[in-house]
Amino acid sequence: MADIIEATKNPFGGVVVRPESLAGDPQRFRLQLGDSLAAWRRDNVLVVWLEIPISKSALVPVAVEAGFVYHHAGDDYLLLTCALRDGTHIPPYASHYIGAGGVVLSEDRDLLVVRERYGYGGRTPTLKLPGGALRAGENLEEAVVREVLEETGVRTKFESLVCFRHWHGYRYGKSDIYFVCRLRPLTREISMQAEEIQECLWMPVDEFLGAETVSEFNKWIVRAGLESPGLVLTGVEGFSDGIEREFFVAADLAEAQSRSSVRVVEG
Repeated sequence: MADIIEATKNPFGGVVVRPESLAGDPQRFRLQLGDSLAAWRRDNVLVVWLEIPISKSALVPVAVEAGFVYHHAGDDYLLLTCALRDGTHIPPYASHYIGAGGVVLSEDRDLLVVRERYGYGGRTPTLKLPGGALRAGENLEEAVVREVLEETGVRTKFESLVCFRHWHGYRYGKSDIYFVCRLRPLTREISMQAEEIQECLWMPVDEFLGAETVSEFNKWIVRAGLESPGLVLTGVEGFSDGIEREFFVAADLAEAQSRSSVRVVEG
C-alpha cells in the first residue's frame, strides 16, 4: 500500500507538504517520498514544496537525491522544492532587506544623530541618522520609532515618509531598501545603546549639513526630511488595517480624500 505524504494544494498547481507527516527515519522517508512523487505526477502537480524541520534534518540528503533543491531556510526549518514539470516557475525567496532611519528634528532645529561603533565595509563610522532593520511582521511606522528609541532613548512620533534609497549587493547577495522618515521628538533625554552606538547627540542641523566628515548621502536625506512634505500614513477602506498593511500617500491627497469621505457621510 502506497504511503503518501500529507499535503495541501496551493492555487498555482503545486502541493505544500505537511511537515508533521514526514517520517523521521530516512529509510522510511525515502519510500514515502517515492510513493508520493509518483502520485503527485499522476495528479499533474507542478511543484512540490517540502518543509523539513531541523529536528528531521537527516531527511535532507534523501530529498536532494530525489531531485529537490534548496529554496530557503528559517531558524528551525529548511524549505526545498521540486519542479515536476520542466519550465515550471517557482517564485524565489525574498530578495530585499528593509531598513528605516529617522530625521528627528527639535523645534529649535537640533537634529538627533548617532555614530555607530563599526562602519560599513570597514569604513570609519561617521555621524548619521538613527535607525535600523525592520523585524519580520513589523510595520514601517512602528519600526523606525522603535529603532530610534532603542539606539538613543528618545521617544518620537511618526510624521511622514520623505524618501527612500534602493541598493543592490547589500548582504548575502540581497538588495536593500532604506526608508527615511520624519519623526517628531516627544522627549529630549538621551540614553545611548552602547552595544552598537559609540556616540549620540543633538546637534544644530546646519552644523550637520556643513560638516565635511558627514557623507553627502546623509546630508541629502536630512535635507529631504527638512524640505519634503513626504507621504503620510493613512487608511484605505478595505485595505489598510494598521496591523498587516500600511498605506502612504501625499499629505494633500490624504486630506482631500478625508474631506471627500466626510461629504459622503454627511450627504
